[in-house]
Amino acid sequence: MIDVNGQVAFLTGAAEGLGRTVATELAAAGMRLALMDVQAEKLERATRELREGGAEVLPIVVDLADADATRRAAEEALDHYGTPRALIHNAALLREVSMLDVTFENWRRETDIILQAAFVLSKAVWPGMTEARSGSIVYVSSGSALGGFVKETAYTPGKHGQEGLMKVLALEGRPYNVAVNTISTGRPIDTPMSDSHYTDEMRIGIVPPSTLAPAFAFLAGIDADFATGHRFNAYQVSEAIRVARQRAGR
Repeated sequence: MIDVNGQVAFLTGAAEGLGRTVATELAAAGMRLALMDVQAEKLERATRELREGGAEVLPIVVDLADADATRRAAEEALDHYGTPRALIHNAALLREVSMLDVTFENWRRETDIILQAAFVLSKAVWPGMTEARSGSIVYVSSGSALGGFVKETAYTPGKHGQEGLMKVLALEGRPYNVAVNTISTGRPIDTPMSDSHYTDEMRIGIVPPSTLAPAFAFLAGIDADFATGHRFNAYQVSEAIRVARQRAGR
């Protein structure tokens, strides 16, 4: 692991919810941030609040369903900061639509944000990370990546695809010490997405995103010689960090 203070992270889906909380955690660790989101006003607000706290932030408004726009966003971030220490692809879209009702547009938009953007962004940072022989790529996964759920006709295949891409890139990146992993929340979290899709039963044991955020700063600082090709549980990792800090008196 390396000290991420002063290092750069590219983070998608950063305007609200889990992504917004992760941005705060990364900033607290001293990382300089390129934040990507399609929600311009919310991204502007997040940027302002982070800057008020002393963070260095480059906001990039981008529709990650558009491959060309995603490529341009990556180039803007690279031009501004150079190769990042970490890429965290958190953005996703979930529309619960049955196979009878799903449209090709539904399918493309969800899978493009989840999987295509993961590929485009990883492709953009890959040359610099492999040349530096250091870096961490993290895809935010889901329980949907391990099973199937009714009406998640596009979301679930997209998340399965992320896991597959992670496994391939982990093998390719290992000789260059580039870590590629996925991370799931491990617990239901209170976000705008959960407000729209969680049942009362699913809300049992719900936790705020801040409970999980330490895991993301931790993964931002690892290389392949520590861990690659794994699916991490954010709740478990964050709890382990909390216990370690308590024992260290911090």
